[in-house]
Amino acid sequence: MPQIRNPILPGFNPDPSILRVGKDYYIATSTFEWYPGVQIHHSTDLANWSLLTRPLTRKAQLDMRGDPDSCGVWAPCLTHDGEQFWLVYTDVKRKDGSFKDTHNYIVTAPKIEGPWSDPVYVNSSGFDPSLFHDEDGKKWFVNMHQDHRRRPRSFAGIVLQEFDAKAGKLVGPRKNIFLGTELDLVEGPHLYKRNGWYYLLTAEGGTAYEHACTLARSKDIWGPYELHPQKHVLSSKDAPFAALQRAGHGDIVDTPEGATYLVHLSGRPMTQVRRCVLGRETAIQEAFWGDDDWLYVKNGPVPSLHVEVPGVRNEDKYWEEQRYEFVDKLPLDFQWLRTPEPERIFTIEDKKLKLLGRESVGSWFEQSLVARRQQHFSYDAETVIDFSPTDERQFAGLTAYYCRFNFFYLTVTAHSDGKRELLIMSSEASHPEGRLQMPLADPVSIPDEGKVKLAIEIRGPALQFFYALEGEELKKIGPVYDATILSDECGGHLAHGSFTGAFVGMACSDLNGTVLPATFDYFVYKPVKHESDRYEI
Repeated sequence: MPQIRNPILPGFNPDPSILRVGKDYYIATSTFEWYPGVQIHHSTDLANWSLLTRPLTRKAQLDMRGDPDSCGVWAPCLTHDGEQFWLVYTDVKRKDGSFKDTHNYIVTAPKIEGPWSDPVYVNSSGFDPSLFHDEDGKKWFVNMHQDHRRRPRSFAGIVLQEFDAKAGKLVGPRKNIFLGTELDLVEGPHLYKRNGWYYLLTAEGGTAYEHACTLARSKDIWGPYELHPQKHVLSSKDAPFAALQRAGHGDIVDTPEGATYLVHLSGRPMTQVRRCVLGRETAIQEAFWGDDDWLYVKNGPVPSLHVEVPGVRNEDKYWEEQRYEFVDKLPLDFQWLRTPEPERIFTIEDKKLKLLGRESVGSWFEQSLVARRQQHFSYDAETVIDFSPTDERQFAGLTAYYCRFNFFYLTVTAHSDGKRELLIMSSEASHPEGRLQMPLADPVSIPDEGKVKLAIEIRGPALQFFYALEGEELKKIGPVYDATILSDECGGHLAHGSFTGAFVGMACSDLNGTVLPATFDYFVYKPVKHESDRYEI
């Protein structure tokens, strides 16, 4: 079989749940505070994947206004029971401190493209839920259980309970079926059945460099569950120099020919400080069932960078320049933050994107920011903006964004005297305040009217902004910044607390409350092959 290079879903695509229906494979991944919720990619050969849909598109399904950074939609589970698709997801309202508010829901659809139903609320007792469809027709809800009395962490095991689909609720007894191993932080459960065994695949060790996939099994769905001979069937925790780090949170799929693969999240750290700018990505591993009826990862448990799959990857597509025009709707690659009312933050008029100035960059409620994932270690991006601010409280432009604590933002704004200028604002890992880094780079005066081209160049760890007035060539503005700040490791939280990835896009704020708009003619994202990109696909 041909060989591909991991990951299969580059950039921020964590917590994969994989499903095959006929010859079609689908992977659902977490989107956290980015709207619409849940990314679903499609493939027919496990090598070439395309973004197909995001099913959580309306207020009845998801409203994340007020959700803190790295909260929102966690670890979806996508399944099919022979009649329809089922999607289980969590909307996390709080994750830091002693308590977590984690609301779990189920939506269904006759086809993967939808229409997806309004949600059924299930419970709030833990996160990372999954749904298992047993051979006898019963459905089982599996999720981690949290106990705020446990110190220092609230992870208390994996809980099982029957879900009555007709009644739309959990029924019968509830049992903690698996406490995990000494690696701790057991979460992300998936149940399978094979040769009379129930297999429970879980994630352990947190989402950083101790992450792992742990496997257990039982002849009875209620347990007791015995551990795999290796305990952890996949992990990079004992291989600090492996190309794929932070490997864990996996799911299993069989091909029509009977081969087995494990998909999992992973990270590709940059530089000696080991920062994963592209976030947690989805990778794939060959697996096989041994004579002892246990699953093993080929050449595992350390994940392989190169893997044989049925298909041949189209490498040219990965390196294509993406030029986005705003014709009638927002291109699929783009998302915004938290709100189910996008008409309050952007419209598309006259083949331009119009952002309506709302709250400040980094707001947890309503900020006008539209962006796409960074999926390459090096890239160029540009846009053309038309914006007429009157003072320093109105600003719009081009941003490389991770969260409220981590962003770089080239803005068209105005001095307090009303004269337009270009100003770079950055907030580099300034936890817990989320303040701008001072002093700011010196502003550049520009004419009070006219369009401005804004551009960004990232080459591995180095970020440089550019600008050009109408009829002029691009010129540098500001210093070279440290692009690795846009990473989980600098996301404003302690270990295991930041979960997304770097984005690049357009934003607009009006802190005067007058909703001053900024228009953008187009957006270009151009991948660049660069010598510093050690693990590029």
